[in-house]
Amino acid sequence: MFRFALDAAACLGFAATAHAAGDAKHGADVFAEECGDCHSAVPGKDKKGPTLTGVIGRKAGTVGSFAGYSDAMKASAIVWSAERIDAYVAAPKKVVPGGKMKYDGLGDAAARADVIAFVMSLK
Repeated sequence: MFRFALDAAACLGFAATAHAAGDAKHGADVFAEECGDCHSAVPGKDKKGPTLTGVIGRKAGTVGSFAGYSDAMKASAIVWSAERIDAYVAAPKKVVPGGKMKYDGLGDAAARADVIAFVMSLK
């Protein structure tokens, strides 16, 4: 049992490190291609979706300047972390059923790690 706990802790630690290992510079390009039509990397500039500046640690559905959240997103109780963003960007409709985001997901794990590194750099 103790060995299982150590293995699980090691895997969780590796998952967090994997996101940090993304290439933020390449992530900016991925963001522009995959996210930029609907989301901004500029503080206070919302588009079809909210700005993603400062998203890490923020509760989903709480950007005050953005009024377009679905009830599902507001009720999700998600607090955005690298892991939660990874899951959401991979399969938004699975993570937040009933959400409004019109995006099927980004299947490329390396591209997700890069875009997450970029988003994490937005303060």
